Amino acid sequence: MRVFRASSVFLALTLWAGNALASELGDADRGEAAFAQCKGCHQVGQGAKDRIGPNLNGIFGRRAGAIEGFSYSKSMARAGADTLIWTQDTLDAFVENPKALVSRTRMSFRGIKDPVERLDLLAYLRRFSDDPSNIPEAEPTASGTDHNVDPAILAIQGDPEYGEYLSNECTTCHQVDGGDDGIPSITRWPEEDFVVAMHAYKEKIRPHPVMQMMAGRLSDEEIASLAAFFKDIE
Repeated sequence: MRVFRASSVFLALTLWAGNALASELGDADRGEAAFAQCKGCHQVGQGAKDRIGPNLNGIFGRRAGAIEGFSYSKSMARAGADTLIWTQDTLDAFVENPKALVSRTRMSFRGIKDPVERLDLLAYLRRFSDDPSNIPEAEPTASGTDHNVDPAILAIQGDPEYGEYLSNECTTCHQVDGGDDGIPSITRWPEEDFVVAMHAYKEKIRPHPVMQMMAGRLSDEEIASLAAFFKDIE
């Protein structure tokens, strides 16, 4: 009887651990259904080829913009040059809102807001990485898997005049006329995209170290004011 009870406890703990792990990493079978949203541009699995978007085999641990011969957008190529690596956290952020991570990506996909559905999709894609048991993790400074900016922050009404005052440091690198020569343009961005991008730097989701430092020094009100200024800059 004691052996039976011990075995039962061990089995229960094993099932609990397995269920907890599956919950944390997502359900790959459900993720296959979620991948239907991606099939128009991407292939994955045996024989997958680059289409409108690159194939997604081996995506975990791969540098952004790294498939030789594929024509990436300038923004994606720059993200790769800034050492953006596709990990559980960065892929989760990208799938949630592609433009929050790579501002001018050509990918028109609006994102998946449901965190469970994103976990399921990533669990499915992990099947086709070189070593699915060795999942690369994001840097310790990255925050969790839910990268939504607080709606209260997005609702802040920025002061464009204050934003103009703050913009001097931005315009030492970014061209006021909207030019995109070497450094991506930040003029006439929608305010929400600007705010989301700056918070992605603050949270170390976007990898550029200078921008991480700059964003880290700005308050929510200052970011909102910069967004208001650059949105309507002539």
